[in-house]
Amino acid sequence: MNSIQDTAVPPLGSHSADSGASSATATLAGTSPRLYNHDLAPTQREGRKWSAYSIFTLWANDVHSLGNYAFAIGLFALGLGGWQVLAALGVGAVLLFALLNLSGFMGQKTGVPFPVMSRIAFGIHGAQIASVLRGGVAIAWFGIQTYLASVVLRVLLIALAPGLAPLDQGSILGLSPLGWIAFVALWIVQVVIVSYGMEMIRKYEAFAGPIILVTMLALAVWMFAQAGFEIAWSTDKSLSGGEMWVQILGGGALWVSIYGTFVLNFCDFTRAAKSKGAIVKGNFWGIPINMLLFGAITVVLAGAQFKINGQIITSPSDIVAGIPNTFLLAGASAALLVLTIAVNLMANFVAPTYALTNLFPRHLDFRKAAIVSAVIGLVILPWNLYNNPVVIVYFLGGLGALLGPLFGVIMADYWLIRRGRVNVPALYTEDAAGDYHYVKGVNLRAVAALVPAAAVAIAIAFIPVLGALAPFSWFFGAGIAAVNYWFIADRKRTFTDADGEEIAVPSAH
Repeated sequence: MNSIQDTAVPPLGSHSADSGASSATATLAGTSPRLYNHDLAPTQREGRKWSAYSIFTLWANDVHSLGNYAFAIGLFALGLGGWQVLAALGVGAVLLFALLNLSGFMGQKTGVPFPVMSRIAFGIHGAQIASVLRGGVAIAWFGIQTYLASVVLRVLLIALAPGLAPLDQGSILGLSPLGWIAFVALWIVQVVIVSYGMEMIRKYEAFAGPIILVTMLALAVWMFAQAGFEIAWSTDKSLSGGEMWVQILGGGALWVSIYGTFVLNFCDFTRAAKSKGAIVKGNFWGIPINMLLFGAITVVLAGAQFKINGQIITSPSDIVAGIPNTFLLAGASAALLVLTIAVNLMANFVAPTYALTNLFPRHLDFRKAAIVSAVIGLVILPWNLYNNPVVIVYFLGGLGALLGPLFGVIMADYWLIRRGRVNVPALYTEDAAGDYHYVKGVNLRAVAALVPAAAVAIAIAFIPVLGALAPFSWFFGAGIAAVNYWFIADRKRTFTDADGEEIAVPSAH
């Protein structure tokens, strides 16, 4: 293969005037244009920019998302007291810390995004199964989260300019005129950020992280003061004994399931990490430490509200809506918008962008794929999906149940079978003798391990009689898939370990 100096390949995520489809098809000798472009290429180790702080700010944003607060407050509503909520989140945090390190190390070593990482276990073409499943779930949630953020923006606009209220009447394809204005405005903001690549996402996350932490802490202090500096540590339906521990363990398991998407494609971010140490340090402060802070804020918010009037809030946005001062309400609402955009970018925009780039590497670079992802997220009219329980529970829930089995196969293949040995250049060749060609580009053993595990995960998630196991469906799916693959994987293969520096591109992350 030629060295990187022999062929001019633009930096990852860069978009100069001569980049785009033409540069996307400029591949190095030995690589296939169906598998390689400058966004899918491995990143050079020299010049990687994601530090421990960069990784910490990912979690500083995502952990404090409105959806996570709704989940944690739900544990309080189910009858868990303050320390029990913290215990449930602590169980989930410890498990996540371990899983995210395993996933993150893969990205740091190879420098490749998730769709390419999937080729190791599923084959150069079979990897489309994993990337499309992950990307499909993310595109739908990108649209839904943008819609939910637009609701906050709509309320904020009316609070600041009451004359806009008439625009919030009527319906055009399910949204009022003001609803459309708010949605499209936030949609454009996110498209602009992502169009500048992963480096801009890194900068936005670093900017948003401190804002979110300060805002949530301020809300907690304000509510604590409103409650007379006392909170209720539990509701009148406080659980105890075995039932309490089932809820604690179930809450911890669901906490891991919520991050089932991230533990799968964390390598999209850590492929630009400076070192394994940066990953561990960023995850340590961002997961167990940050999640304990998140849990404390949750307990104060829910406990203070219950102390005041015996009611349980559903989200911090309920508290923000009740702020009597318009200026403070506007500031808090703006912070929630900053938060929602940050969460959406990292959780729901990067994955489908790489998935589409992987599907059409000769035609789509990162920017073009991001725009296509965003357009799909718009044309599906996500507010109608959100308001349709069948779609949310069965379609998106069903796809989500498949993420555990995918994780199980990929982790078992990488850590247990190969023991971390990866031939990175072979991930980009269609040579029939290539390490990841398998059978016409598909590892049928990985698919065979995936299918029964996916069936079990979906059954546990949806069959009422198995409802008691539902919180643990991710673990059942991941565990069964890993065990299946352990027994049927081909151990006679030679596992070569080769870095991708020869075909790598400068990281613009």
